[in-house]
Amino acid sequence: MQIPLFGVRALPRLTRRAGRSLGHNWERRYAGLLTLGVVLVLWHVLVAIEALPSYQLPAPSAVWREFTDWLENGRIWPHISTTLVEVLSGLFFGVCIALVLGYMIAHSALLDSLLSPIVIALQSTPVVAYAPLLVIWFPGTASKTITSALIVFFPMLMNTVVAIRTVPDDLHDLMRVSQASRWQTLLKLELPAALPVLLSGLKTAATLSVIGAVVGELINGTEGLGHLVRLGLSQYDIPLVFVAVILLATLAMTLYRIVGLILRWQQF
Repeated sequence: MQIPLFGVRALPRLTRRAGRSLGHNWERRYAGLLTLGVVLVLWHVLVAIEALPSYQLPAPSAVWREFTDWLENGRIWPHISTTLVEVLSGLFFGVCIALVLGYMIAHSALLDSLLSPIVIALQSTPVVAYAPLLVIWFPGTASKTITSALIVFFPMLMNTVVAIRTVPDDLHDLMRVSQASRWQTLLKLELPAALPVLLSGLKTAATLSVIGAVVGELINGTEGLGHLVRLGLSQYDIPLVFVAVILLATLAMTLYRIVGLILRWQQF
């Protein structure tokens, strides 16, 4: 059987591409573990040289013992579930409202002029400034959910407006010539074209949702990982603070990775 000359010539090039692809996959898979290892080594070194007293910077083993104690007696799970519910509900409501309002603003110059000052004023104000008011107005879990939704809302709103407005006018003209309805234009043109930008904004929103929930828990929370941070500081139980912070970082990174997988699947 005769092998085409093109295939023979292309074989080394394909081999190099496969090697580069495997190299990039290796880097993506193990770079995070390498970074984690470096952080742990530096942490051990700082503890060994007593850069800070042990009651200010506990050893990794002390943090691990604290985590296993809370895990074995089951006390950690209610706090994790409380924060997770607040984060996911805040992310859901914040993203949904931002998508609807952002779409309306992108198509209405009047609405853009009316709402832009309010949006800019609220976005420029730190969430910790009005979070105490939300705690007073909406007691319980609702205040944390609203705080999370607000901190998610603004960046997602901006991404939605930009994503919709960057759809080429030529494609809009084509849809009008085809006599497509507004709903058909949204589903068949605007949403597919804007999806990469929207998912990129969702990656940022996913991490910000954790911040919003924790801010509410730090101000007035009886459960949640933010409450554990405040409890650990009040009791000078610094290993507990580390446990709560590491769990919060893990939650944020998990949400970020999930959205990243969705974005990669959408691009595929």
